[in-house]
Amino acid sequence: MEDEITASESGQRWDPAKVGAHWQQELERAQRYFKSWHDRCVKIEKIYLDQQSDQTSAAKRRFPMLWANTSVLQPAVYARVPQPVVERRFKDAQPVARIASELVERNLAYTGDEADIDSIMRAVRDDFLLCARGTVWLRYEADFEPLDMGVQPSDPAADGFPGEMGGAQPEAISDERVCIDYVHWSDFLHSPARRWKDVTWVARRVPMTDEEMEKRFGAEAMASRAAEGTAGNRGASQAERLENEGKTHVWEIWCKSENYTVWIADGAPVALEVSEPPLDLTHFWPCPRPAYGTMSTSSLIPVPDYVYYQQQCDEIDLLTKRINKLTDQLRLKVFYPSGDGAISPAIEKAMRPENDMVMVPIPEWAAFTDKGGSKAIVTLPIDEVQKVLIACMTARKQLIEDVYQITGISDIVRGDTQASETATAQRIKSQWGSIRIRDRQAELARFARDIIRLAGEIICDQFQPETLMLVSGIRLPTMAQKQQVEMQMQQMQMAAQQAAMRAEQTGQPAQSSPGMAPPEMPPQLQQMMQQPTIDEVMQLLRNDSIRGFQIEIETDSTIEPDEDAEKQRRMEFVQMVGGFMQQAGAMAQQSPMLVPVMVETLLFAARGFRAGRQLESTLEQVGAQLSQAASAPKPEPQPSPGEMLKLKTAEVKAGAEQRRAELSVAEAEIEHRATVEHARNEMAAQAIDRMRAAQSPYQ
Repeated sequence: MEDEITASESGQRWDPAKVGAHWQQELERAQRYFKSWHDRCVKIEKIYLDQQSDQTSAAKRRFPMLWANTSVLQPAVYARVPQPVVERRFKDAQPVARIASELVERNLAYTGDEADIDSIMRAVRDDFLLCARGTVWLRYEADFEPLDMGVQPSDPAADGFPGEMGGAQPEAISDERVCIDYVHWSDFLHSPARRWKDVTWVARRVPMTDEEMEKRFGAEAMASRAAEGTAGNRGASQAERLENEGKTHVWEIWCKSENYTVWIADGAPVALEVSEPPLDLTHFWPCPRPAYGTMSTSSLIPVPDYVYYQQQCDEIDLLTKRINKLTDQLRLKVFYPSGDGAISPAIEKAMRPENDMVMVPIPEWAAFTDKGGSKAIVTLPIDEVQKVLIACMTARKQLIEDVYQITGISDIVRGDTQASETATAQRIKSQWGSIRIRDRQAELARFARDIIRLAGEIICDQFQPETLMLVSGIRLPTMAQKQQVEMQMQQMQMAAQQAAMRAEQTGQPAQSSPGMAPPEMPPQLQQMMQQPTIDEVMQLLRNDSIRGFQIEIETDSTIEPDEDAEKQRRMEFVQMVGGFMQQAGAMAQQSPMLVPVMVETLLFAARGFRAGRQLESTLEQVGAQLSQAASAPKPEPQPSPGEMLKLKTAEVKAGAEQRRAELSVAEAEIEHRATVEHARNEMAAQAIDRMRAAQSPYQ
């Protein structure tokens, strides 16, 4: 393929002529590879639709075993629309991941409804049961409208639209969607390989009218249409030729090894378009791995189930034809002698259906008795025919049972049980009788999950923020809006501070100043500020390396549920929650520090129940509130009236004792002062006496 990449003066990377010749050879090689499987599927489909070539009255007498088995398996392997489930990859409290998961889940649910995924899955299911392979194709579509020139490029509404090219008027996306197309088993090809991971290219065939080709590829496509002629209708049936009359079969090819896509008309020598893949998907393919039936490890050519019991069906058809022929022989045939005159007309008259006479007159009675009387009338021995007929029906019944043994369709799956069986026996048969069908159920569930994952990846990579919020009904603020609110709050706080300073300078009391009260944020703005921004959500969705969620489908969402089992699961969940809350309440009162552990234990148990997923977010919110309340400091308990009286009495006693102690201290202080004063007076008197005694008598 290296010679296909050229460096022409026009800057074209691929040569359409070389690419077209190469892919015509690749398509023909793949068609030869799948030819035996294709021919087998055509025959099986005709048998299923009763469109065999030998449509004579005798050939129509067939037992529709294939149709009967397929009708039984259809609701058993798929019966309901798959419900997308987008969960955080790790069950921790991350607001951005939670909002992103909810946005994607709601968009996936809307995409499934708009694409009518139920009818698509039913068509895939029929191909899966009849031909052992079914597939779909996903693509992204967007509608554009001229952008209002009054919108500035810096506005958030102007993000995500193509820029001006060559003076063209800029356009903005007005609507975008993910399209899920059903691909018929004969319109899908891929490179021969043993495993799906070894496939290098996939292709689907799309019938297009001349107008569609001209709109999609331009006027040059009409030349390819003339070169293609009727090549796309070779080998097709009359109904297919009438359906595709006036249309051209165009192959859309995705080549993983060369990383490009090719559009080429069936039989045309030149490719219509060669370009880079329009979608940047993780596994490159715009389609999931097909829903395969029976396969071996040597190739990706499946084997239809009808092949394994085709011989039994042929024998059943042969016996059915034989039974029908023997049934035609179950008629009363009467033989009587003719040419004997008056006796024959009398016998014929008596044998007519409209004759209700009991007594029949016989002329020439002597002649009648001479010939043996009643022995003259002989009937066909239908007893022998009846024995052969019963033997044929018994052999056919045994062959039908052999088919049920081969296919694994038990009587409980077909709703055929015996009245003598107990309820326990029927429950055991219902559990183990469908064990061979579970692989088919799991395969279709896997296929539905892969479709949802591909659609989710396209939504995360391509959808604009406005589309995500419009479809989901969830409005998130932008980073600019949050910054604007923060700036407004800062301005209000600065105004309040300036008003407080002016009030302090003028001596005005702070209570009378209108600007002293701190500004409070309205509840709506508080709720908006607590939410993550759409910018954070889009950053998470656009980045594959940190995408914090996984896309699944609800367990058993594609098959008919067992109402008793569903009720039992819900009752178990309610009983589990009720018993846990009773035990947790008593433990929380004794040890408030264990509340976070109890909350995590309850969430761990609830996530194991499918019925508990809807309550998970509510339980998380309530658990967070309980944990916060348990960790908050508790106020001191208020004493009872008796305790209050005791406290008051103790306070009065303590006050009286304190007053007595104070009085004692005051009395002791007064006594101490008096003692000190008395001591001082005595010392002064003694000093005066000593002075007098020391004076001379001559003075």
